[in-house]
Amino acid sequence: MSDTHLHIHDDDVEGYERIDRYNTEKINALSENYRNILKTIGEDTTREGLQKTPERVAKAMQYLTHGYDLNPEAILRSAMFKENHKHMVIVKDIEIFSMCEHHMLPFIGKAHIAYIPNGWIVGLSKIARVADVFARRLQVQERLTDQIKDCIQNTLNPIGVAVVIEARHLCMQMRGVQKQNSVTTTSAFTGEFRKESTREEFIHLISAKLS
Repeated sequence: MSDTHLHIHDDDVEGYERIDRYNTEKINALSENYRNILKTIGEDTTREGLQKTPERVAKAMQYLTHGYDLNPEAILRSAMFKENHKHMVIVKDIEIFSMCEHHMLPFIGKAHIAYIPNGWIVGLSKIARVADVFARRLQVQERLTDQIKDCIQNTLNPIGVAVVIEARHLCMQMRGVQKQNSVTTTSAFTGEFRKESTREEFIHLISAKLS
């Protein structure tokens, strides 16, 4: 089995380095499957515009699902720092790109994530990367929300975690009911965020616009 590693950024933190993995054996198998799909829908796979399409789609699929190859808890642990901060930390408007496992069509939106430290804080970019790792798998939005919440709770052991995701699903916009303006919102909370006052503060802060 042969692997080609493509470095896609230079933010090399000890214990974590983001790499695209193009596995030759998987690329070949996926390419052949996509070639058969194109033939089945009535396309001519020998014409110029489609000759390299199966391989392109195979590589795209590997990239869109590369979250299976990454350990989100290790990403958090690579940048944990002792700190006696006991107030809410929020990273909001994190872009989410994922694929619905039911139709393998994209859903796109934003995640808002907060935690209240309990002796440890984490590099802010790692919060966004955890969201990306879970999003880069075949997903349902409900599970994605819970996985982000559980990962942060289990790794940092904070006083509480809050996650809200708002997304538009192309499986609703392109097929089925074809409702173009519908937005799905999911939420998950642990610890202190189960208290109404804390949860309301979080919702207020993620809704506020900076002047």
